[in-house]
Amino acid sequence: MASTDNQERAYRPKDSISAAIKASMITTGAGAFISTIQNTLQRQNVGAMGMFTRTGSTIAVFGAMGGVYEFTKCASANLRQRDDSWNPAIGGFFAGNMLGLRFRSGPAVFGYGAALGIVLGAFNYTGGALTGYVRDPGVDEVERKEYMRKNRRRPLEDTVTELGEGRGIYAPGYAERRAQRLKENYGIEVPTTPIPASP
Repeated sequence: MASTDNQERAYRPKDSISAAIKASMITTGAGAFISTIQNTLQRQNVGAMGMFTRTGSTIAVFGAMGGVYEFTKCASANLRQRDDSWNPAIGGFFAGNMLGLRFRSGPAVFGYGAALGIVLGAFNYTGGALTGYVRDPGVDEVERKEYMRKNRRRPLEDTVTELGEGRGIYAPGYAERRAQRLKENYGIEVPTTPIPASP
């Protein structure tokens, strides 16, 4: 009998070249934006074409990183026939190599590749989102939050008993009880309803 690992969903191959072209176009656009910013921060006025002539290598590096990452990630998934965290790690390693090539040093190539591979692999392994794991897609998020709110709601009487009144926590009839305490302790008559403002 087949194990549960073998009963996973059937793997669907990915189009590595199409994904790499799309990713290259997106990251090349991002690189052009960064290059434009670098060009405007130059001390001397180099003109609008400086984004290509002086800081154009940023565009090339960004484009290469995006394309290589996406191609390697998809090709790795196709070769391994599984979609897991190793694919982004392998893709990140090769994308980091593209960044390291800029420094023309073997340790830089390997170091940037290893660092980016570890970061992207760990990011994918921990859920692939900055907000944490994606919850069950079959459960509506609004309904889940409303349920959690109702599930943890405590009666006002319990809160007043534990914390006492004041600091924004007031039980019904607080104004009357306060007026009675002030009259008993200080002999001051305090109105329980606010005095209307004079015209």
